[in-house]
Amino acid sequence: MNEFSRALLYLNDPFNWTRPSGITDLALEHLAISAVAVLAAAVLALPVGVALGTARRGAGLVVVLSNVSRAVPTLALLTLFAVSPIGFGNRATTIALAVFAVPPILTNTFVGFRGVDPEVREAARGMGMSRGQVLGRVELPLALPLVATGIRTAAVQVVATAGLAALVGGGGLGRLINLGFGQQDYGVMIAGAILVAGLALLTEAVLAMLSWALTPGPRRLPFLQVSAPKGGSSVPEPTASGVPL
Repeated sequence: MNEFSRALLYLNDPFNWTRPSGITDLALEHLAISAVAVLAAAVLALPVGVALGTARRGAGLVVVLSNVSRAVPTLALLTLFAVSPIGFGNRATTIALAVFAVPPILTNTFVGFRGVDPEVREAARGMGMSRGQVLGRVELPLALPLVATGIRTAAVQVVATAGLAALVGGGGLGRLINLGFGQQDYGVMIAGAILVAGLALLTEAVLAMLSWALTPGPRRLPFLQVSAPKGGSSVPEPTASGVPL
């Protein structure tokens, strides 16, 4: 029996799912760590991206912040946290993952709000809207597709990376990978990797559908083709596009 067969055998055993600290408990803990990290990153990155995007300035600052955040490896942060008062465990992992999630949220929010046509803003103000109404009723719906894409990208990256929590005494599905590696049981290690990859793909699918449902305007499922009207050419649907940095 090869290692992939052992992994499938491990995944098909109901006891491995239902026992205490089994796959179900580890998956829920994995999702909890990831959700808190993405939420913390959104709380930090969204206001900065909105402020800079509506002011249409600060592109250099956004690039610097994003590049610095990307340049710091998550594992290096976890190592630094281990010798600091933050220490080991899920808290250290959550902070490191939040730093990792900031760049896509910040960049997409900035690009989305900066890409709103200034004439649309002026027209809204000419209708008597306040600054808050323009932001919430005009700019946000137009920027929402890019903002949602940034959050979705950050969430998938965090879910795929949260397995590092096991290296610093944290929980999540990474414990299966760590356990399999430590015991030289590569079947368990492969099973953990499959679960992490599957959870990341599931996160992508759920958030993509949620983004599709919340985006205002005409919508269609991405796998459906637009049929051309009889006797004429097809009319492309409007798409939301960002302004490059």
